[in-house]
Amino acid sequence: MKRQSLNRTPLVIALVTFLLLVGSGYSASSQGIDVSKFQGVIDWRKVKASGKVKFAYIKATEGTSIQDPMYKRNIDSARAAGILVGSYHLYSKKTTAYQQFGNFKKVVQKSKQDLVPVLDIEERYGRDLYIARVDKILELMELEYGVKPLIYTSEKVYWEHFSSKKYKNYHIFIANYRRYPSTRFTLWQHSQTGRVKGISGDVDLNKFHKNHGLNEIKMPKKK
Repeated sequence: MKRQSLNRTPLVIALVTFLLLVGSGYSASSQGIDVSKFQGVIDWRKVKASGKVKFAYIKATEGTSIQDPMYKRNIDSARAAGILVGSYHLYSKKTTAYQQFGNFKKVVQKSKQDLVPVLDIEERYGRDLYIARVDKILELMELEYGVKPLIYTSEKVYWEHFSSKKYKNYHIFIANYRRYPSTRFTLWQHSQTGRVKGISGDVDLNKFHKNHGLNEIKMPKKK
């Protein structure tokens, strides 16, 4: 999802992140990734066989009309390999909530979702976020998929917009590649330079907070 410039060497960052993870009680069993067209063709059977990945968030849409060309292949192949999947939409402040949600709904089939949807809000928007538009997309996602979406963002945007009681019932998905998050969070995107068998190049790595787990972000079971 997010891409940030790094001021430290990858080796130092990897070492610091590893120490933080170990000290915080994290385990490899809670490892997740998120992917898009930038990861190219993924061999999901190898990803599963690595034993490192239990779940994956896959980019579906962006703004009003952009649809990730690898989405269908990724979600079908990941599920076939036995990996739990969810889908995310990259928010744009340039178009209405209804237009953006319409794009997402067109692509993301509820029956193929193991995990709740994610609204990806990048730091570049800063204070100029149009929070009413964000709220409407969250509302529309909940109405369609029957569950509150995850809110993915940076710590900066979290403190500016999502730290109030208004969002206390939402799970937060925080990106921070330098240190343990200072926000509350359910998921932490702790690296953008992860390596996993079956994926060429870098991939984002995600971990649960030690007090949270997969069951909290699974789609409700069909009655």
